[in-house]
Amino acid sequence: MKSDTITSEQFFSSNGNVRFTDNKPKTAFNFQKKIIKRNTEKRTSTMGVGILLSSFILMIAGAFSVYEMQTDFDQFHVDRIDSTFGFCFLILTLFLLFFQVSVFLYNLYLYFKYKPIESVNDDLLPTVTVIVPAYNESKQVWDTLMSLSLSDFPEQKMQILAVDDGSKDDTWYWMQQAKLKLGDRLTIFKQPENKGKRHALYRGFQLGTGEVFVTVDSDSIVKKDTLRNLVSPFVTDKNCGAVAGNVQVLNNSKAIIPKMLNVSFVMSFEFMRSAESKLNSVLCTPGAAAAYSRKAVFGCLEDWINQTFMGEPSDIGEDRAMTNMILKQGHHVLFQRNAIVLTNVPEEYTGLYKMFIRWGRSNVRENIMMSQYVFKNFRKGTKFGTRLLFLNQSLRIIMTYPLLVFMLFLIIMHPLLFLSSTLLGILIVSSFSVFFYAKRYNLSESFWAYSYSIFYTFSLFWIAPYALVTANKRGWLTRGLSEVK
Repeated sequence: MKSDTITSEQFFSSNGNVRFTDNKPKTAFNFQKKIIKRNTEKRTSTMGVGILLSSFILMIAGAFSVYEMQTDFDQFHVDRIDSTFGFCFLILTLFLLFFQVSVFLYNLYLYFKYKPIESVNDDLLPTVTVIVPAYNESKQVWDTLMSLSLSDFPEQKMQILAVDDGSKDDTWYWMQQAKLKLGDRLTIFKQPENKGKRHALYRGFQLGTGEVFVTVDSDSIVKKDTLRNLVSPFVTDKNCGAVAGNVQVLNNSKAIIPKMLNVSFVMSFEFMRSAESKLNSVLCTPGAAAAYSRKAVFGCLEDWINQTFMGEPSDIGEDRAMTNMILKQGHHVLFQRNAIVLTNVPEEYTGLYKMFIRWGRSNVRENIMMSQYVFKNFRKGTKFGTRLLFLNQSLRIIMTYPLLVFMLFLIIMHPLLFLSSTLLGILIVSSFSVFFYAKRYNLSESFWAYSYSIFYTFSLFWIAPYALVTANKRGWLTRGLSEVK
């Protein structure tokens, strides 16, 4: 059964959702921009076809090479078993494979059991404060605020707060324009200096009056029913402390990297977070769209704003940190597949790897924090699921350097064996992502899962080991880049 969610193009053209404009008259310059945009999209499409074909050729060549070099692979396995170190490594590899396959099958079982909570009626909806932190977003913040204003949510129950975190561009101007249009529905604030997203959110939490806080990134667009769907779990589950929205890519027609990330995001959210939600333990509520109960936020707000790592203030990973602290309080953290938000992602390699480094560092920090409570009696009821998720993530972190050393050994000693087996592995493993995306959306875009896996394996493999060894470093990294906030 196909999903009822939508792509960015459908989002802007569907009934009930409009494309936001600044009402400026059309000029020759605007016409020229449209021509440039059209040509760019055409080049991107042509390049995309070439990349997809190249990906298939590489994987087929890898599979054929494995078949042709079967004798060499057999000899490699014999040599490895004959040595004590090689035999021990083989046992470890088999254990890791068994563990990962078992976790995957368990997640698959949980995914099939998952169903998003249906939205409740107006009378049951809690009051909501929507906080939109912004830094150097220019007119994009206007689009975000306008999409929120069109939400199918009772106006008398929704407060919108936009916080300009000391932007150096015209973000404040567009906030003011939104204020003129929305009037009392919107309250805007300007930080005297740039202090980081965490401090902008902190101000919103302190000033907000809602029973539920919703945070939305200023480069994101929400669907008409997103807010209603996002906060409904707080009504049906009294122990719900936070809810994660379903993040999709807004700019997936502009460049190759967003096309690949769009497929990756679907796997990360609609598969993984669906499974985590069945365990009441979604590990990260995304900054693009998330909801938090007032009680849960104020139960950890001061610890959150004053959080440090190795003696330095934490200025990254505010979403993962908040989620972690809410889980620690014993609250449930859920995922709503029907709460869709479209967000901009990096379009160039520089922005992408910096974003991943930031996420990787946050992941290391929060796993260390999670280890301090996850094996204690932090929650009523079963804690097995939370602990399994923690162990799975921790094992990946622990094995980062052993696997890196083994990969480098293969590249140096057996380059052809490494290359062919890696490409065959990508073909096998990524086929599930292809099938999953094709089932949920469409077949043609699903093949980007193959290209993304090849791209990540050969050009972003260094992110995890680098993030691990530099986990103490501060900095947002991507602030100031035009392609990502």
